[in-house]
Amino acid sequence: MPQNQTERGEAARAMYRLLAGGWVAQIIHTAAELGLADHFGEEARDVASLASATATHPPSLWRLLRALAAIGVVHETQDSRYTLTSLGATLRTDQPGSMRALARFLLGDEMARTWRALPHTVRTGDIGFRHAFGTDSRSYLATHPEFATLFNTAMLSGTQGIDAEIGAHYPFGNFGWIVDVGGGIGTLLLPILDRHPEMRGTIFELPHVVVQARERVAAAGLAARCDAVEGDALITIPAGADAYLMKFVLHNRTDDEAVAILHNCHHAMPAHAKLLIIERVLPERIDPNDALARENLLADINRMVTGGGRERSEAEYRALLARAGLRLTHIIRTPGPSVIIEAEPG
Repeated sequence: MPQNQTERGEAARAMYRLLAGGWVAQIIHTAAELGLADHFGEEARDVASLASATATHPPSLWRLLRALAAIGVVHETQDSRYTLTSLGATLRTDQPGSMRALARFLLGDEMARTWRALPHTVRTGDIGFRHAFGTDSRSYLATHPEFATLFNTAMLSGTQGIDAEIGAHYPFGNFGWIVDVGGGIGTLLLPILDRHPEMRGTIFELPHVVVQARERVAAAGLAARCDAVEGDALITIPAGADAYLMKFVLHNRTDDEAVAILHNCHHAMPAHAKLLIIERVLPERIDPNDALARENLLADINRMVTGGGRERSEAEYRALLARAGLRLTHIIRTPGPSVIIEAEPG
């Protein structure tokens, strides 16, 4: 479509702002790596004291702080001192729902190398992570404990708000026994069990995750009502529960893998049981003004490049469930990016 010079200039500046978003993310990542937010208190801090606390070069830290002020992470006072904003406080390690680990993970070396392989993924369909590291992400996590610990902490910080929304938008008290398939270290299941003292739960996970899950269960004082069981959902799933949870499991899988997992769920479920799938749902049509759709579509690209999975539309979830002999009964919206897809034996 023909454009005049003014329109071309505005479009170019808008594209520049999009491209510079990578710089913004890297600036936040640097603050997270330095643990900068942890060194702020009630009083404003000067550059020299912050540089001493973080073992950094004062002139360089000053420039970083000014950039952080420009994007709203810190506030610069009239006398060039700095305080932490509410946005910046999310990077404090001791903050409930801290985003520091997520910032370190998303912009760390492994994810940076993976995303640099996106052109290769689009050209070939190959998984970017596998192209970059010569193995799949699950195997890499199993053999790199430091990265696995950062990954688990990042996923915890990135999903705590989502977990609270899920817990508030579904009547989990109707169930006596819940199996959380791919439940990680229990970030979703344990708060549900804590709210419902008559309920018991099972975290079903891969061996390298189960060790941390058991520690988390014990620390929560729920070992009498919750166990962590090793296994692979592609092979079998514990049978006989009243409800089966799967949060952010299917989006990491190809369609055929997702159907295999759903089929195993169906085989494990009694006739009265419910399957609750927590995932993002993509729109059928793209609206560039829909911020949530934009977030979910970006997440879809992350799935493609990191693990070969995908985010899906409601119609695609219905189709996957039907292939596994399950029937979608309800979709419960939450305030956040995820929905609760309820299904039962069809």
